[in-house]
Amino acid sequence: MTTPPDRAPVVLVLGATGYVGGRLVPELLAHDHRVRCLVRTPPTGLPWTDDVELVQGDLTDPDSLGDAFDGVDTVVYLVHSLDEDDFERTELRSAANVREAAEAAGVDHIVYMSGLGDDREDLSPHLRSRHEVGVELARGDVAVTELRAAIILGAGSASFEMLRSLTEVLPAMIAPTWVTTTVVQPIAIGDALRYLRKAIERGPGDERHDIVEIGGPDQLTYRELIDLYAKVAGLPRRRIIPVPFVTPRLSTHWVNLVSPLPRQLAKSLIDSLRNDVVVTDDSAFTVSTHIPLTARAAIETAISAIQDLEIPTRWSGVTAEERAGRPRPWDPDWAGGTVYEYVTHTEVQASPATALRTVQGVGGDRGWYGFAFLWAIRGALDKIVGGVGLRRGRRHPDDITVGEALDFWRVDAMEPDLFRLRAEMKVPGEAWLEWTMHERPGGCTCIEQKARYVPRGLFGRLYWWPLWPVHAVLFPVMLRRIGREAERVEALAGDESLEPDTALAG
Repeated sequence: MTTPPDRAPVVLVLGATGYVGGRLVPELLAHDHRVRCLVRTPPTGLPWTDDVELVQGDLTDPDSLGDAFDGVDTVVYLVHSLDEDDFERTELRSAANVREAAEAAGVDHIVYMSGLGDDREDLSPHLRSRHEVGVELARGDVAVTELRAAIILGAGSASFEMLRSLTEVLPAMIAPTWVTTTVVQPIAIGDALRYLRKAIERGPGDERHDIVEIGGPDQLTYRELIDLYAKVAGLPRRRIIPVPFVTPRLSTHWVNLVSPLPRQLAKSLIDSLRNDVVVTDDSAFTVSTHIPLTARAAIETAISAIQDLEIPTRWSGVTAEERAGRPRPWDPDWAGGTVYEYVTHTEVQASPATALRTVQGVGGDRGWYGFAFLWAIRGALDKIVGGVGLRRGRRHPDDITVGEALDFWRVDAMEPDLFRLRAEMKVPGEAWLEWTMHERPGGCTCIEQKARYVPRGLFGRLYWWPLWPVHAVLFPVMLRRIGREAERVEALAGDESLEPDTALAG
């Protein structure tokens, strides 16, 4: 990351640790902006904290804001209080404090991320508050650019995670009638970030309160959005029964059963879905003329990170807009989709290279290092339901490359410290088995074995838990035997006639 010039304008980001802010800050740094972040408490675990200026303060406490606003050219307002019961009053008070601090410091421009919606309609409390905050920020002398967006599609976005949970968990649902009538115009998080950055770089618009409507190219009902997610995720079409008596309060309880979102946040989002939120003009072109991602492309990007399993080499051809839609380590615990894992470790007296070579020799005639009858039963069941079974074996007992078949797996990744197999047996989801080598002092290696499973739909979730006792027995034994074989190979490394111990492997 390059160091911004000393005379570059200073951008103060409010809400830098939130979903949009946590992605906007590295975007600004990548384009040579000097960034300052106002935070209540110093964040931990964020990769960009050493590249920005952190100032502690609280938007509800005006006396704590002065230092943060000094010397600032542009303020980016990304603060929301949807998880509070009295969020409307809190948001207006925070906006007034920001407006006064910006005026006192001589700030040139405030860029604010708001929500779409027609002010002439009976807006939900969430959307009404978003618009009132924009009016409050523009009440003073500082020019305001208010970017209005609908649902943001990206892993970690509260709206997207609610969509993900409803679609993946429920094959059928009773829903309020607005699910089939209300129209939304979602936007990919990467496109929202570009509009924000371009608004900062453009400066104030022609109007002192410049309202800019942004969105992707698709206008969909929420039902169509659910259908689209199901299609992209490889799920059967969800059955939705619209009825007039399902209120937002009842819908909130329904969402709470299947979604990990905080209750108050889910309620605010559901309330806002009763209003059409679509772009009604071409004001977005005054900020950026780029072509936003389609809803399908945005959903594909958001869920592809699970399949890519955070392998950096897989991300090399991904655009900045697409990369922004992927999960980040600092996202909330409820973000990123469901991934079940069974992880085991063992330390061996062998080099990482020897340990890696050993795990790369699994399968085929050598077997899976224990419980051969269980693997045989799984292979037979797979054949019965139309899968590939275990008969494919492997091409060579020791050599193997990415893309090769290995029993009912396929080699998904090979790196200097990692070997990963992707399951091709019939399962209601996606499954991987991987080993990672961690070098330890004294010539030891820690082998981490990880079984990962991404369920597809409700049955996919029900499939995992009955198998957990089997995994609890099979995987630790398997890894211990792999470790013993690695130590044997290391001890006899000079013996060119050495063959792996098939008795141990079976």
